Amino acid sequence: MVRPASFGFNPETAASNAFAAAADSGDVLREFDLSVEQLGKAGVDIIVLDDQPDPATPDAIFPNNWVSFHADGTMVLYPMESPSRQAEREPERVRQLLESRGFEVRQVVDLSLLEQDGRFLEGTGSLILDRPARRGFASLSPRTHPEAIARFDERLGYSTFTFGAHDRSGRPIYHTNVLLSLATSFAVLCLEAVADSDRAGLVEEIAAGGRQLVEVDYDQMTHFACNIIELENASGGPVIAISAAAVRSLRADQRQVLESFGELVPVEIPTIEQVGGGSIRCMIADIHLPRR
Repeated sequence: MVRPASFGFNPETAASNAFAAAADSGDVLREFDLSVEQLGKAGVDIIVLDDQPDPATPDAIFPNNWVSFHADGTMVLYPMESPSRQAEREPERVRQLLESRGFEVRQVVDLSLLEQDGRFLEGTGSLILDRPARRGFASLSPRTHPEAIARFDERLGYSTFTFGAHDRSGRPIYHTNVLLSLATSFAVLCLEAVADSDRAGLVEEIAAGGRQLVEVDYDQMTHFACNIIELENASGGPVIAISAAAVRSLRADQRQVLESFGELVPVEIPTIEQVGGGSIRCMIADIHLPRR
């Protein structure tokens, strides 16, 4: 997770992110620190990288968009749409921090040059990864280009199912992880945001992975009910990081299903959600690297 130095509303990214809105961002550090504290109390090992004030990177709190870590020791760098977000990439600082904590980075796959051709792919915001099956899921948008997906699949040995998804005004959903999450045994999906022609195929793909589908509606999606992530505690047990707003949006039966798969850890991050237009899953670059 990245502790921000210059968090704030970003007009560059807001052009394609309908979830972001200009508002006071004064509570961001308190929300960030409490999130780290709550996840730590749940037994999750959180590694915090401090953002640097220069250059100013208002979205640096969302590192999962520029980097991902894989079990074979691969670190992937991604092409970002916004110039201010491209400045977030600090692979050497991240590599040094992870190696100081006993992780091993064996190779770096750098896809960032695709930015030059306007082919963007914003990490695990754009790509929802079924890592054991080497299968990806991606909703196409200005930030998720099919040719960039093809390059990721070629380099990482994945195959990715692509589909369309739009908000109620017809705008593409900016990131796939706003409408879909995959955990070991369940998936959360806002099916009504998915293009009619793609719904049956997507549901079939999720079912083929043996996961129980938790379907949420559009209003719940706007409260980031899909923007969640399954983590491991120190004993290897499942922990589900989710925002408090998302939990409040769930029906009792939906919450009960999620609780059957792991401990829910709700974090109160209204400033981050309103100003940044992302939630707790966006704040976490999950580490799957081997240990030394």
